[in-house]
Amino acid sequence: MQLEVNITGKSFESAAGKRHDVLDNVTFTLNAGEVGVLFGPSGCGKSTLLKILAGLDGNYRGHVTRSPGMRLGMVFQEPRLLPWRTVEENVRLAAPDVDDGTLAALFEVLELSAHCNHFPGELSLGLARRVALARAFAIEPDFLILDEPLASLDNALAGRLRDQVATLVASRKMMTLLVTHDLDDAVRLGDRLFFLSPRPARILHVETIVTPRATRSEPEIDEIKRQLSQLDLANM
Repeated sequence: MQLEVNITGKSFESAAGKRHDVLDNVTFTLNAGEVGVLFGPSGCGKSTLLKILAGLDGNYRGHVTRSPGMRLGMVFQEPRLLPWRTVEENVRLAAPDVDDGTLAALFEVLELSAHCNHFPGELSLGLARRVALARAFAIEPDFLILDEPLASLDNALAGRLRDQVATLVASRKMMTLLVTHDLDDAVRLGDRLFFLSPRPARILHVETIVTPRATRSEPEIDEIKRQLSQLDLANM
């Protein structure tokens, strides 16, 4: 499985007829088993890019090529759960063919086993985010898009959920694209980091982390973050 992205431009017109350029020359590839990270300022066009990659927006210049039959899983910034269905029902609605054992194992990793029969209104934000992740993983995607899945969580909870995401991603041979504003999350979860400019977004820098995610030491992670924080992206 492979994703090839070559978007030469994306723009829209406001109600007043003014043109707004959102994306400009965004080109990269992603392969099975690889985690790419989109890292950039708020409003730079990351969400627009994700919609294009998910096939929800075809109005752009360039091309996006996906392997035939690619199955897509997506986790949005908001959990987007149906409030009248239980946790298990929300997941099974997206993945009706998932077997009981697979679902039980998924719930165990995400600490959802005790919440199968709860409704979304009974869940904290952290638990609701876990349900959204379970729903995406349950369909066994070939391409997983994670749109800031750890946003608005306290550091301890975000760290635990990040570890759970890492465990699930490592156990599956799929492409993953993560959007985050957190450099620590990017370095811990990503294999290739794509640094985007302000709108119209273009790729300023690509950082490839050679050490496998599971074997990165804390000193190495700290050193990578230090080097990246010193990049003069404004002049690239």
